[in-house]
Amino acid sequence: MATVSRLSVTPVKGLALHHPDRIRVERDGIPGNREFFLVDARGSLFNASKHGPMMRIRAEYDHEAERLALRFPDGRVVEDVVRAEGAAPTNFWGRPVAGRLVDGPFAEALSEYVGRPLRVVRADVVGGAFDVEVLTLLSTASVDELAHQTGLERLDGRRFRMAVELDGCEPHEEDTWAGRRFRVGSAGIRVGAPVPRCVITTKDPDTGERDFDSLRAIKAYRGRLPDGGVPFGVYANVEEPGEIALGDELLPS
Repeated sequence: MATVSRLSVTPVKGLALHHPDRIRVERDGIPGNREFFLVDARGSLFNASKHGPMMRIRAEYDHEAERLALRFPDGRVVEDVVRAEGAAPTNFWGRPVAGRLVDGPFAEALSEYVGRPLRVVRADVVGGAFDVEVLTLLSTASVDELAHQTGLERLDGRRFRMAVELDGCEPHEEDTWAGRRFRVGSAGIRVGAPVPRCVITTKDPDTGERDFDSLRAIKAYRGRLPDGGVPFGVYANVEEPGEIALGDELLPS
């Protein structure tokens, strides 16, 4: 039986992951996850695939106080009340995401750390800065199979930055669930297409440094999707909002 073994969220897309015991999932996003994202001077989406060490910055967001804090690897903390004003519509690989530019000290601190001008954007929809679908699913068995295929004793599944990880599956069993509806916790979800992986999966989840050619390894035994992408894990959308917690079973519905 598939059960939830890890949950991963981050208030700012591309920054360090948090691993809560439970999350709330809505049709339009996960509150507390990817509520903010970064854009460069041209207004294009900027994430850790372009600068891996961003993953060493930990973001905290207090909804009630509307206060964002960024903790940098050297211990410096930059925080302020979020003041989002100018419209900043952004292209997420063909999906338009509406948002507003955030004022305050964040842009200067992030730009200095990354070495290029960056701005923080707050998505208009809470948790709306996801890539394609609200949820992503991955089994630990699939991660273990990838390690086996490449001769590694162990591979850290956090590098895939999936919202929900599952124990109790066969390797790549999640690929067989396309179109199926499940209940997990109090939420109803429907599994969709495979997730085409990007260069961020080649990077150590703690340091952001490239340490494993995941794309080559996956392609070697899994091939490519029709559009050329390398598949690992699956998308899912939320049909019935609810809560998902560690240990919850994924039940056909």
